[in-house]
Amino acid sequence: MKYRVRLDLSFVSEADAQSLMVYAQNLCQKAVNINEGEANEEISFCDLEICRHDEGLPCTKLQRLEVRS
Repeated sequence: MKYRVRLDLSFVSEADAQSLMVYAQNLCQKAVNINEGEANEEISFCDLEICRHDEGLPCTKLQRLEVRS
């Protein structure tokens, strides 16, 4: 059994978004993957994006943190 947290938070401030990414990066060393290396693997990750859906445009990925052994 694992405990999973899923977040999708939008911020007006880039500094607030970056702050959450730094916090997540510090916790990544404690995170685990499920069935890593198998066909049904689930990799722990955090994405930082610029979201322009309010402007009718797609998101742009800025950073992705993945937990890898």
